[in-house]
Amino acid sequence: MTPSSRDEPAATVTAYPDGPLLVRGDFELRDADGTVIDCRQRTVALCRCGRSAIKPFCDGTHKAGAGRRRRARDRQ
Repeated sequence: MTPSSRDEPAATVTAYPDGPLLVRGDFELRDADGTVIDCRQRTVALCRCGRSAIKPFCDGTHKAGAGRRRRARDRQ
């Protein structure tokens, strides 16, 4: 590892409001049993809503309920 590369993380995780966790960089994804999940990409979107048909990856299902969640937040 070079001195300059130590300053930058191997991967970054960005949480999008009412959306997925976007993971970018060099990472290894594992399931609860420790089995490696083949990502084949350096950027993946991970589901946070629990409704994706392709878990652990996001399939955009969260978008269907986003309007309801925003309206409920606005009423508070």
